[in-house]
Amino acid sequence: MKKAALHNLGCKVNAYETEAMQQMLERAGYEIVPFSAKADIYIVNTCSVTNIADRKSRQMLHRAKKMNPDSIVVGTGCYVQTAFEEAQKDPLVDILIGNNCKKDLLELIWKFEQEHQNEHRFIDVNQGVIEYEELYLTKAAEHTRAFIKVQDGCNQFCSYCIIPYARGRVRSRKTEDIYKEALSLAQNGYQELVLTGIHLSSFGLDHKESLLTLIQTLHGIEGIRRIRLGSLEPGIITDEFVSELSKLKKVCPHFHLSLQSGSGTVLKRMNRKYTPEEYKDKCRILRTYYEHPALTTDIIVGFPGETKEEFQETLAFAEDIRFYEIHVFKYSVRKGTRAAVMPGQVSDHLKNERSSRLIALAEKLKQEFVRWYQGKSVSVLFEEEEEINGQRYMKGFTPEYVKVSLQTREHLENQIMEVEFSGDLY
Repeated sequence: MKKAALHNLGCKVNAYETEAMQQMLERAGYEIVPFSAKADIYIVNTCSVTNIADRKSRQMLHRAKKMNPDSIVVGTGCYVQTAFEEAQKDPLVDILIGNNCKKDLLELIWKFEQEHQNEHRFIDVNQGVIEYEELYLTKAAEHTRAFIKVQDGCNQFCSYCIIPYARGRVRSRKTEDIYKEALSLAQNGYQELVLTGIHLSSFGLDHKESLLTLIQTLHGIEGIRRIRLGSLEPGIITDEFVSELSKLKKVCPHFHLSLQSGSGTVLKRMNRKYTPEEYKDKCRILRTYYEHPALTTDIIVGFPGETKEEFQETLAFAEDIRFYEIHVFKYSVRKGTRAAVMPGQVSDHLKNERSSRLIALAEKLKQEFVRWYQGKSVSVLFEEEEEINGQRYMKGFTPEYVKVSLQTREHLENQIMEVEFSGDLY
């Protein structure tokens, strides 16, 4: 039996695609081994969100060939897509697969083995590809929560982002195909679905469907008890959308609204499609229909030209919104984007200082959000065991994605229970 190893870099969409490719290999009879083990085939699903991600992608491809010089090394994903000419010259990589051609993995491996030559295969998703590439899962890496990719591509072209060039334009999966996958996952015992995509809010823009209709359809699947949404753009949050969403009790009141900056002038340079005032109104709408929704976000510090005053605006805005979690990123120059050649590049020293200050604020806001639950009964989907100070606990999450650790001898994996939230549980 031939052995295959996979390594994923990057986002949840990449993780989903890596799991799907792994299942393709398993169905074809391959034994899946850890990436650190000797294998006949190595697949690296690369990332290109930053220059550092590019470097890590190259390193992992090279590491694979060093572990077994006779192996077939397959590079796929965003680095391969955006730096194809560079990757094509790399003698340590045998097969290159573009972002809309992962479904052809087995065929390309077979063809390479038959022809015994270094033949690269590549399809550019930016040249006329308008159909969603159908990949699917019957099981997920996590035991209780399953990610479902429903959309690919992005039309936004933010000034700092290479992803529209790596992933192409918006392409949505057919609702009937998503439903079939979700039904299969439910039948295999998964109770929580997480809908994900490169630009989830754009689902359905390329055909006559909508994200709301999709959620309503999945809501009826027996066995699915939670539906969690991936990252959303503020523009999708309207009274009509949230009013209908709030009627669907399986939808988790956890909304990740991408912000990137609390300064209007920085947002404009980023080519984001909203103002801080508009973003704040979206948060107001969510809090109108949900009692205590978890609002999480991403913020970039040190964007080109960011002044001390603009950073202070971001700090004040974050405190005003009262986020549950803030994912803080230091701006990284990405070759090929407009931001890379903007004047006023911020020093690493300032980026580090601003990142530390925002992280400290984020921790304070998180504790304030969690404190609201003290003494209240919360619903927890338990996932796995963990050890804390030598004691055995079961770890799980509330619908708002607040972590709960319960000291117990019972095996509660994949069970939903009501527990009283106290300082001893978080």
